[in-house]
Amino acid sequence: MRILALDVGEKRIGVAISDLSQSLARSLKVVQRGSRQEDFAAVARLVEEYEVEKVVVGYPRSLDGMAGAQAERVERYAVGLAESLTVPVLLWDERFSTVSAERLMREAGVRSKKKRERIDAVAAAVILQDYLDSRQFAGEKGAEGSSL
Repeated sequence: MRILALDVGEKRIGVAISDLSQSLARSLKVVQRGSRQEDFAAVARLVEEYEVEKVVVGYPRSLDGMAGAQAERVERYAVGLAESLTVPVLLWDERFSTVSAERLMREAGVRSKKKRERIDAVAAAVILQDYLDSRQFAGEKGAEGSSL
């Protein structure tokens, strides 16, 4: 089974998916935000299509680790998402994910217009890879984010 990751923004949701061994993440797509009901239905379709066992949602803490206004919005969103899905949803610290995604895209020579179109999905892949790596480092199921 796979793990899906989301980078939830105000206008877009970046989506990434793991491989079947749950060791590698890849960006999948960017979903334009609609209503919560539309967003949750889009995620539910991806969960079904890719046979996902868990959804990891990037949790945008501040540099000092505190949860600010954006983190609170994402947490409320993730709680609603968890209530609409049949698989577990957890929050995962996403500090520096967008910065890392921008650096990776710059190093890959991605042009500015393409970068804007894909940055959220690449950020979701950074979040997911961090989560997958932490599980490997801590021993398969050892590192978990905040389950909802």
